[in-house]
Amino acid sequence: MNNSLSPAASPPKLNLHKQERRKPTTGKILMMVFLCIMALIQLFPLIWLIDYSLLKSGEFFGSSFLKWPSPPQWENYRNAFTYGRVPRYFANSLIITVITVMLSALVSLMMGYAFTRMKWKLSGIVLSLIMLGMIIPIHATLLPNFILFNKLGMLNNMYTLILPYSAIVIPMSVLIMTGFLETIPRAIEESAVIDGSGIYGLIFRIILPITKPALATICVLNFISTWNEFIMANTFLTSEDLKTIPFSIMKFTGEYSSNYGAQFAVMTIIAIPTILIYLLFTEQMTKGITAGAVKG
Repeated sequence: MNNSLSPAASPPKLNLHKQERRKPTTGKILMMVFLCIMALIQLFPLIWLIDYSLLKSGEFFGSSFLKWPSPPQWENYRNAFTYGRVPRYFANSLIITVITVMLSALVSLMMGYAFTRMKWKLSGIVLSLIMLGMIIPIHATLLPNFILFNKLGMLNNMYTLILPYSAIVIPMSVLIMTGFLETIPRAIEESAVIDGSGIYGLIFRIILPITKPALATICVLNFISTWNEFIMANTFLTSEDLKTIPFSIMKFTGEYSSNYGAQFAVMTIIAIPTILIYLLFTEQMTKGITAGAVKG
């Protein structure tokens, strides 16, 4: 008798529970409205950028802030790919950025392990010197690097940008990596050592998979700072075959007139990889930053 009644009594409770969960409260509605407004504010620059990339250059001047492109000027993107040399410059930027990101991630992993796991005399002093690099602005390094590269005959090469780009992003990368490594229990490495693992086995087989969130954070941040950089590239590069994607915008800038539509089209093309990378690694970035913050 009890077995026949008990199953019939449970469904109403579940349905009532679901109805209570679905019922929105005033606080939740206000929060959703607030989040929607914040999302629109965050997305507005991107909408504005795409909108202007489809306008004629003569339509940029007027009282209205946003204008509906009628008809959309897809020719701006065609001009960007032909006269702006977007494919060539895009490939150069991609090569330089990928090498810089991979090099900085590898160096920060090795240095982070050395500073957090190994005991050596000058570790604190060396770490402090590396952290000093975070307060040096990129503009202060232009003239010394230019003189140095010029004397060494290194100007107009891709590694002329890869080396200083890596040097600038490594301090922040090491800071993130050391903060994350401090949260990892040492017992994992001790077990690997007992099983016969060496130092490189520890780093690449044990530590590397665990530090994926921190590495993703480092890669995304370094990609954003390297991909859009222009001042250093404009100082060290003069060869047309080596210039990076920001130079495409300069192709449509004249002394008396500029092709604003093509410039906005190039800026839209520049923004797309950054947005994709950020969307792909948002979850990993959150884990990496949160782990370091909790430890601190």
